[in-house]
Amino acid sequence: MNSPERIKCLIIGSGPAGYTAAIYAARAEMKPVLYQGMQPGGQLTTTNEVENFPGYPDGVSGPEMMVQLEAQAKRFETDIRFGFITKVDFSGDLHKCWTEDGHEIHADTVIISTGASAKYLGLESEQHYLKIGGGVSACAVCDGFFYRGQETVIVGAGDSACEEAHYLSKLCTKVTMLVRRDEFRASKIMAERVKNTPNIEILFNTQTLEVLGDGNGVTGAKVKNSKTGEEREIPCTGFFVAIGHQPNTEIFKDYIDLDETGYIKYAQPGTSKTNVPGVFVAGDAADKNYRQAITAAGTGCMAALDAERYLAAIEH
Repeated sequence: MNSPERIKCLIIGSGPAGYTAAIYAARAEMKPVLYQGMQPGGQLTTTNEVENFPGYPDGVSGPEMMVQLEAQAKRFETDIRFGFITKVDFSGDLHKCWTEDGHEIHADTVIISTGASAKYLGLESEQHYLKIGGGVSACAVCDGFFYRGQETVIVGAGDSACEEAHYLSKLCTKVTMLVRRDEFRASKIMAERVKNTPNIEILFNTQTLEVLGDGNGVTGAKVKNSKTGEEREIPCTGFFVAIGHQPNTEIFKDYIDLDETGYIKYAQPGTSKTNVPGVFVAGDAADKNYRQAITAAGTGCMAALDAERYLAAIEH
């Protein structure tokens, strides 16, 4: 077996958080190694147009932005590797991590930027229009702007679904909200807000059978009332899924404090520190509130600066 590789800084994940951490860590001579993970570029690779990231006056596609961030990290000699970390041991001062092919890494500092994955319904038609960028989205705040003056459908029953429905209602002529059960899971105040918005129609006991489209874009949704068995088609050009996110934190759970839904807890608010000294977190693995590229990038910077200070303290 090869002997373990010893490094100063390991970054796990490659969205805006991971790449920004890499840029800062590399410039601080920490010689970071970054593993891109299961989805190189993260959630933004499923976003066709990013129009709200400062510095891109004409917008930029998600994949293109990730290519640029990767190039910037490489310019400062970040060691970017394809592959993912499957196991960690954070019980000692050296943080041990293993890749999917068994390569062992001992890192002085680790920056977790594994992100979160949006949950989808899993319908073939939904995945088709998601992949081609033709009207399926899991982020109303990111993509709602493209549906100004149009009709949209949103699936979900929690606070974030209500928040996104309300956001869409300001842009769209009509928003139809599909709730699987006969009541919201959302807090009373959020549920009342959508109920009192005139252009939001709420359909309870309703599930989606199929996302309808013309091959290039969404034209509607076929739904079924689980109580009456009645099926109907709702015309729409945008189909939003707001049934939650799953943070990609499973491999850390034996060592890192997670909240009840799996998000990493900050050990010290206002920093990127976790409960394990030398292990930091950036981006959506710890953020269930904002989940934007710009906030992920900001916490990536924080994590690299915190890691640099930690290294300086242990080296002296």
